[in-house]
Amino acid sequence: MAAHDDKLKAVISHAKEYGFVFPSSEIYDGLSAAYDYGQLGVELKNNIKNYWWTAMTRMHQNIVGIDASIFMHPTTWKASGHVDAFNDPLIDNKDSKKRYRADVLLEEYMAKSEAKITKEIEKAKNKFGDAFNEEQFRATNPNVLRAQEKINAVEARMKAALEASDLVALKQLIEDCEIADPETGSRNWTDVRQFNLMFKTELGAVSGDAGIIYLRPETAQGIFVNFLNVQKTGRMKLPFGIAQIGKAFRNEIIARQFIFRMREFEQMEMQYFVKPGTEMEWYNYWKDARIQWHKALGLGNENYKFHDHIKLAHYANAACDIEFDFPMGFKELEGIHSRTDFDLKKHEEFSGKKLRFFDPETNESYVPYVVETSVGLDRMFLAVLSSSFVEEKLEDGSDRTVLRIPAGLAPVKVAVLPLVKKDGLPEKAKEVVDLLKLDFNLQYDDKDAIGRRYRRQDAIGTPLCVTIDNASLEDNCVTIRHRDSMKQERIPIAQLHEAVREVTGLNQYFK
Repeated sequence: MAAHDDKLKAVISHAKEYGFVFPSSEIYDGLSAAYDYGQLGVELKNNIKNYWWTAMTRMHQNIVGIDASIFMHPTTWKASGHVDAFNDPLIDNKDSKKRYRADVLLEEYMAKSEAKITKEIEKAKNKFGDAFNEEQFRATNPNVLRAQEKINAVEARMKAALEASDLVALKQLIEDCEIADPETGSRNWTDVRQFNLMFKTELGAVSGDAGIIYLRPETAQGIFVNFLNVQKTGRMKLPFGIAQIGKAFRNEIIARQFIFRMREFEQMEMQYFVKPGTEMEWYNYWKDARIQWHKALGLGNENYKFHDHIKLAHYANAACDIEFDFPMGFKELEGIHSRTDFDLKKHEEFSGKKLRFFDPETNESYVPYVVETSVGLDRMFLAVLSSSFVEEKLEDGSDRTVLRIPAGLAPVKVAVLPLVKKDGLPEKAKEVVDLLKLDFNLQYDDKDAIGRRYRRQDAIGTPLCVTIDNASLEDNCVTIRHRDSMKQERIPIAQLHEAVREVTGLNQYFK
């Protein structure tokens, strides 16, 4: 755990030092769980958005995008169930005064047993090599069986308590598992209580209940209330999807772990409308499509795993998370849910408007089912940043800190570096800048020795550095240096635009 904490601290420090993420309102000592994206952070964020938007809308002819308002009619949230059911079970430690989600405490407790199983399997793999049969080992090894039995027992009790909203049983389970405060080791717990996570505000000049509206806790409802608008104006046929990127707000009592859990965050969601009875087919399709989207970035296949939900949300008949190995361990990165027809039917009921699809092939009208994919943009940002952060020792004994950000997402695609600030090299370098700047975000840097400039670009994740030297004036060629391998090659300036595009374009992720 200490190594994980150290990695997260190093990432946070690096993010601030190089202009990726700053604490919000820092000159006023900051605001808890609020962050500002700096000049490089906003570029990385926009590139992640573009990668997702391209995958959803350009690669699928039957998926279109919208941008719905953050403010919505308050009845929207009554219909969706958020007013009555959008709660977290929270528990306080009386000694440390810290507050925790009860279900997360239990999940972390089970994760420790999972880690023991993984350790036993790794030991056996090393011992038996190619002859190792993991399935048989899991079914017969007594240590694994004991750990799995403990996990299953806790999971079953937790599921029953959550589904019944039995907060007393949830606290009893925490006590029976002898779960202690992660910071102090105290087991002096309060009762478990439910907290609604929506932010309230008032619309207009008149205060009081009549003017109460909410900051949206998710972007999905903006899609559902626009289902007919998009379907009719776009002449969409089932199955079709509506994608959206936007801010959402949740009054998280426990907002921590840098940008992983914040009260103001950004979601990239797509709701896929399908014929009832086909939802599981499409649920499995999107599970596969989304994990492939993540893995295409090359952050390491071992860093991803699926986690099926123990307790399904009130709208779902199937749900899972794609978890990523953050510095804090495996945590949710993206959710995939089969939402049934819950949302559209509820909005029909509360609005009195029909939200149905007329199927000309069967000559029937019905409420579509929905499969949702929802990825947290801020979490995706943290996944990319933390997995790309490397401190390494080179062959010559020197150290370098490098962000191995996937080239297609890198904030700065190329750095243009005249070897010296004289002899016409800056002027030649400016010609290269003019050649590239319309299509690629770049930096021009002529300060300090070339080695120090390389290190600065490594630290912000720039995939390519282009150096202009005296020979460039004669042969119209430049030297390209690659971030990860540090190898250099000489190419004509006429080929430079295509070379940068080949390395940094999104095409490589859609093969």
